[in-house]
Amino acid sequence: MTAVVLSVNKVASFPDGGGHFWVYLQYALGLRQLGCDVYWLEQLRPVRDPDRRAYVIATFQDRMKQFGFEGRTLLYDTVDGQPCFVGSTRSDAEAVLRRADVLLNFHYAIDPRLLACARRTALVDIDPGLLQFWMSTGELDVPPHDCYLTTGETVGTPAALFSDCGLRWNHIRPPVCLDLWPFTYEPGAEAFTTVSSWSSASWLKEQRNGQTVLVDNTKRISFLEFADLPRHTRQRLELALYLLDRDPAGQARPKQAEQDAQDRALLERQGWRVRDSRDVTGSPAAYAAYIRRSRGEFSAAKPSCMAFQNAWVSDRTVAYLATGKPAVVQHTGPSSFLPDGEGMFRFTTVLEAAEAFETINRDYGRHCRAARDIAEMHFDARRVLETALNAALDADAAPLQQTGV
Repeated sequence: MTAVVLSVNKVASFPDGGGHFWVYLQYALGLRQLGCDVYWLEQLRPVRDPDRRAYVIATFQDRMKQFGFEGRTLLYDTVDGQPCFVGSTRSDAEAVLRRADVLLNFHYAIDPRLLACARRTALVDIDPGLLQFWMSTGELDVPPHDCYLTTGETVGTPAALFSDCGLRWNHIRPPVCLDLWPFTYEPGAEAFTTVSSWSSASWLKEQRNGQTVLVDNTKRISFLEFADLPRHTRQRLELALYLLDRDPAGQARPKQAEQDAQDRALLERQGWRVRDSRDVTGSPAAYAAYIRRSRGEFSAAKPSCMAFQNAWVSDRTVAYLATGKPAVVQHTGPSSFLPDGEGMFRFTTVLEAAEAFETINRDYGRHCRAARDIAEMHFDARRVLETALNAALDADAAPLQQTGV
């Protein structure tokens, strides 16, 4: 049995992020379906309130138990610069890492001492274009790995508009566990929906005329470009957003809370229904149920996806497709495999998005079946993760020895 450790990022510390949890669950559960013995490794974010810390840990452990990973989680804090594990010793945790056949690392800033314990390591890039940009500009110092995997179609190819960082990138696609996301045909479902963060700090540092310029790279910027979409379609549209205007956390960030309140009012005036993501997708189960109840997905992408033209498709969109929900998503660059016009529509303008809704609703059942077919053909976790595992365990998949970026 192949033993795999997944090093993930900011899941336990984000108990309200049911969708974020699923990003990594697709990998963990998919690998288990392949017969792997899977462990979950994660660094906790600092929490000052001990009650909050206890809640975060208890919620996470309960969810891991529900998915069959009890006793296979390695949570740790960093105390005085040293990893300190919750419920186990450091030596026990390092023994798990040494026994594992491979560590699949999603945490780009992992403690190199933990990485060094693994006999083989593979970096998994789920931020294609952005990760390479951060690495090539020195904003992120990623420790060396034995293998580099990416969900970006253009990463490391002549079509890329960004550096390959002197590395050989092995291509995979966002996986979805098809049996856990069954086809759910609901012709009476009314709203095209999506789930998104909003105004969390996300900036690109660009050099312009010798000066560093910060470029806003939030979903907020992208969605507001299409704020008047409801005026161009009869299709009901709903956004489940992580906003601070009605949350106690907003008291600590009053300016952001005020901005979120203004944005909510603007969207509602334009005809959007705005839901609080914590209310409707705050757990893995609630997130899955929300997608199943939807008619389809409408979503914009971060500005970096358009700037880098990385042909990005999100793990969230893949989940919508798996359940048979047609997706209308922003075009992020030419793709060799992503369809456009049946089950999945890639728009660049408000009118293109509105036309996509009309096309889908004229033959909704056909586009639902096409959506599921796309997931089965391109994103089946068993096939995706078999490819990923083979690359991660193959000594020939080691990075090229190049200098410079």
